[in-house]
Amino acid sequence: MAEPRRNTADGRQDAEQDAARLWDDLVGTARRSVTDGLVVGTSGNVSARIGDLVLVTPSGVPYDRLTPGDITGVDLTGRQVLGTLVPTSELPMHLAVYRTTDARAVVHTHAVHATAVSTLVPELPLIHYMAAALGGPVRVAPYATYGTAELAEHMLRALTGRSGCLLQNHGTITHGATLGQAYDRTAQLEWMCRLWLTASSVPGLTPSLLTEAQLAEVGERLKGYGQRR
Repeated sequence: MAEPRRNTADGRQDAEQDAARLWDDLVGTARRSVTDGLVVGTSGNVSARIGDLVLVTPSGVPYDRLTPGDITGVDLTGRQVLGTLVPTSELPMHLAVYRTTDARAVVHTHAVHATAVSTLVPELPLIHYMAAALGGPVRVAPYATYGTAELAEHMLRALTGRSGCLLQNHGTITHGATLGQAYDRTAQLEWMCRLWLTASSVPGLTPSLLTEAQLAEVGERLKGYGQRR
């Protein structure tokens, strides 16, 4: 027997409740990035998609001051449809990810070790097998001014086949199916960058690196990793 359809008012109320819950998760993720040292002040930003609505942290507002009433949302064209606070200046990057992938969350940080690596190499050396969790060797997108379409274009090329990349002289960006997954990928990327910098700093020694074949083997193993539900 077909389930009765909700009337318009009920459907709208459900959508508002879903958006409110997602906003709470988004703010919690943004605050965690500060606690974990991945951003300083109001640097970095977080977004999450629900349908054609993208919730995003606002520009220049400390995360610990955000409240449920500060919910900020845009459609996929960037038109603001929720809230009065101005969305993050990095909105072009977030929307570019949502328009070209099936991502449901994006995390952008200015993590110090990752940003340092972005100034040294065009690609993070294969220092650890968890690069496979990001789709392969992590590329560095060439520098462009923040908040520009040019930066978004560079980022998309670096993200091809990947769920994360470095932004030259800028920071990191990762995406995932959930806020938790996108955040975990950011944290993992920062850790790998710190590992490579640490190993590379030992005088007279050069870190051993993995081969592409070894990384591909790990990628296959990771497909079956974790609990099955």
